[in-house]
Amino acid sequence: MQLRILVAIALAAASALGLAPTAAAAQMYYGAYNVAIDGRYDFHTWILSISACNDTVPDCVSVITIPQPVAKAYEAYVNAYYADGKYTMVVDDPFGLRCGNVYYGPTIPTRDVYTWDAKTLVGSMASSFANGCDGAPGGTFTYPIRLSRM
Repeated sequence: MQLRILVAIALAAASALGLAPTAAAAQMYYGAYNVAIDGRYDFHTWILSISACNDTVPDCVSVITIPQPVAKAYEAYVNAYYADGKYTMVVDDPFGLRCGNVYYGPTIPTRDVYTWDAKTLVGSMASSFANGCDGAPGGTFTYPIRLSRM
């Protein structure tokens, strides 16, 4: 009987440890976050699913970017790294820059660098592209972002 109790306690402790954030990244709780990207020409909203990184990767969380709706959008699997009180993640989005009709127009690949404060969950997303819409030169657009835990 006592062996069952000890096994149950051990399993509960292991489960609890798997759901808690690491000590180095204590500010980011695991779970789902809504991401508001102010001013971006896009019809999607985004959810970040945040979980533990592999044990060999220090100061990070694993992130899945989930577009809502999934039409003409990219679901990325990346790590966000913690340093100096901020998290940073990079997403190479094949549909990042939308040209013309937001729903049906052409898209241009972007490299999107998200950075947010671990405490306030406020930051920015810098979206860089080699070529702009309609033959315009490449560049970078920067948008403010806010994460809110769901």
